[in-house]
Amino acid sequence: MTILDQFRLDGRRACITGGSRGLGLAVSRGLAEAGADLVLIGRDPETLATAQQELSTTGRRIDLLSVDVGDPGSSEAAACRVLDEFGSIDILVNNVGGRRIPTPTEDLDLSDWQRIIDLNLTSCFLWSKILGGAMLSQGWGRIINVASISGLIATKGIGGRGYESAKAAMIQLTRALAADWADRGVTVNAIAPGGFLTDPNVRWFTERPELRTSMESMVPMGRLGQPHELAGLALYLASDASSYMTGATLVIDGGYTLW
Repeated sequence: MTILDQFRLDGRRACITGGSRGLGLAVSRGLAEAGADLVLIGRDPETLATAQQELSTTGRRIDLLSVDVGDPGSSEAAACRVLDEFGSIDILVNNVGGRRIPTPTEDLDLSDWQRIIDLNLTSCFLWSKILGGAMLSQGWGRIINVASISGLIATKGIGGRGYESAKAAMIQLTRALAADWADRGVTVNAIAPGGFLTDPNVRWFTERPELRTSMESMVPMGRLGQPHELAGLALYLASDASSYMTGATLVIDGGYTLW
């Protein structure tokens, strides 16, 4: 097997939560181009259908499931449906998440706090438990948790610290599951992105252009990332090329956290 062969995903099936837009769509395309069939999870059926059509050019099978992963009951039921309807999953990307609530901590309602925890952390637990648990009997699996540099630092000028808390907990959950499953063929790693120009962020920066200027000024590379720049890292973690890596959190932020 050549070094490039190690990155092939032929015969694998990947499930990506939040896989129909933004970073999730970029990762989905990268995995499909490497040979994986996909199960895309998202809230909006129209966005899912658009993603399916866009990814059809890869020649891979693209299945869809519409669900609000931020609702624990619906999320758990959907994870079980994936196994029942689409069969075993080899690669799970827990990508869904978001800040959504920029409220300062002193003004944050408990219900809003819980909503952010469920969206970012509880969903990761449930999908890892159900799909990752099924990987154990296969003796091979890859789980990739999309965390954030906000799980490592407190992002300047942004409220809603439930997001930081959830992403920090996701990073520790990654380490704990990696330790539990390391000798059973399932690796668990995390990616911690910095600022990327996803559609929601582009809209956010349109409303607060000073925030984009501030963030870019703190990035040694002087710019924010493009979604496709995350795909190669996700492919590495999904493939045999990363067979000796587990429990790691890989930062991809243009150097933001260096200063």
